[in-house]
Amino acid sequence: MAAVKRLKRVAAAQPGFMSFKSSAGSDDLNSGQRKRVNKNKKKNWNKHSDIQDVEEFLDDVRLQERATGGLISEKPDDSLFFVDIGEQRKYVQPEVQEGKKGKKSKSRPLRIDLILQHDSLVPPPKDILAHQQPNAKKLRRIAENAEKLAAMGVLPRRQKRLLNRRPAITASKSKTAANNFPDRPYYDLWGGDAKETADPYYLEQTGKKRVKRPEKLNSKPSVLPAVEVIAPGGSYNPDFFSHQALLLEAHEVEVKRERAELRIERQLAVNREDTATEETVFQELVEGLVEEEEDEDEEEEDVSIRGGLQQEKKTEKERRRERADKIKSQQKQAARVFTDKKQQLFQLRSIQATLKRGEQQTRERVAQRKANQEAEKSMPRRLGRLRFQAQDLEVQLSDEIPGSLRTLKPEGSVLKDRFKSMQKRNMIEPRERAKFKRRHKVKYVEKRAFREIT
Repeated sequence: MAAVKRLKRVAAAQPGFMSFKSSAGSDDLNSGQRKRVNKNKKKNWNKHSDIQDVEEFLDDVRLQERATGGLISEKPDDSLFFVDIGEQRKYVQPEVQEGKKGKKSKSRPLRIDLILQHDSLVPPPKDILAHQQPNAKKLRRIAENAEKLAAMGVLPRRQKRLLNRRPAITASKSKTAANNFPDRPYYDLWGGDAKETADPYYLEQTGKKRVKRPEKLNSKPSVLPAVEVIAPGGSYNPDFFSHQALLLEAHEVEVKRERAELRIERQLAVNREDTATEETVFQELVEGLVEEEEDEDEEEEDVSIRGGLQQEKKTEKERRRERADKIKSQQKQAARVFTDKKQQLFQLRSIQATLKRGEQQTRERVAQRKANQEAEKSMPRRLGRLRFQAQDLEVQLSDEIPGSLRTLKPEGSVLKDRFKSMQKRNMIEPRERAKFKRRHKVKYVEKRAFREIT
């Protein structure tokens, strides 16, 4: 208990300490007979130590800090006392509410606002993290080096680039016309983009400059219309000739399809001459058994002849003769080339005609290539592994044509028609229906109730 008494003496010995709470009952609590406890053990320190007076002292200090902003003993007298010189009346101009003239009204804060106000005079703790800066030492060193270089007259690279770049061409300031001017130019809100008058270097460095749109995105993938109108023969009440023309077109499509199928069948058909017979099988079995000895004799003769040719050597006279013949052939070739060049002088007209003919052929090929490119714009391109398959013509025979629009039966599908149109206009690649593959085999089980009935 000596420690408790020492804490009490320390609290009471504070200079000028004025307590808000009375500690009269503290002595009564400790006046009774106390239990003797061994304080040498650490587990008994907090369990049997009375620190209530210290907690009351600290609570009182916190209360003074919240209420007055600090200890009362450290406050000056002017902030604690004042001289009462009587009631002083001040003229306050009454506030008049709008719409209620002649009535005085004072603006008082609401009760809820008073409750939510901060009533503590304790200053908030200083946020150390708010004053910290990452890489402060490195940034300070860079700033010091920049100051030294600036004192020496050396400018950094970024500042040099700013000084050396061209000044921006500013648009001339012109007075805008009034809104009531009838001849002013029309401004389309949904039209083209507005002209950028800012500095291009500033837009590029700040990332506000728009990316240039590729020219390819401005062109359509196909020149075909989105909705193709069918020929007049596809009407519910068509003309005879237009209907026959549409039937002829459908007939040509079917003929081409049948020809392609027949061509594939002919390519896959087996030739009867290539089929094996008994004679060809027997000839393959005895191949190489009878003529083997004759072949060996012929090989020995070839080896002897080759060896004899390899043993022959040319004499010095033969070599000189070959060198002379070679020089003569080269001289003849050079003379022939010189003669041809002379003859070309007399062939200028024919050469000029040949050049004109070649230029004409080149122009024709360029025109043909351009025509092919224009024709390809209306043709579907190869966008995937599958080729585009045109949709079947929706044609009705002569006996199927209805007499009126009421008896007309719809043919085809609008969804399939739009899907094929997008493929034809090179907007999506041709596709095929996904094949469903079952992972597990279907197991059929006969239920007991059904088995009992059967």
